[in-house]
Amino acid sequence: MATAKTATAAPAKKRTPNAAFMKPLTPSPALAAVVGATPLPRTEIISKLWVYIKAHKLQDAANKRMINADAKLKEVFGKPQVSMFEMAGLIGKHVK
Repeated sequence: MATAKTATAAPAKKRTPNAAFMKPLTPSPALAAVVGATPLPRTEIISKLWVYIKAHKLQDAANKRMINADAKLKEVFGKPQVSMFEMAGLIGKHVK
């Protein structure tokens, strides 16, 4: 017979943002062509990339997890198609 769980769970802690993600980073010239040249936090760079990808309809129609690079993104990614999971890793080479 299964026992019922008691309602004594600890209250959820408020998550604090990781300072490393909030540190403004300067994009490389290739990445600046897409997101702008001003220093931005890593989270904001990824958000602006997604705005660019959706505005230019660069998501693969058959597999939405894949991104088809146009001329600007090909300079950043180094290949014609990347998955959305490897995109963040490739961006790391273009920020300082």
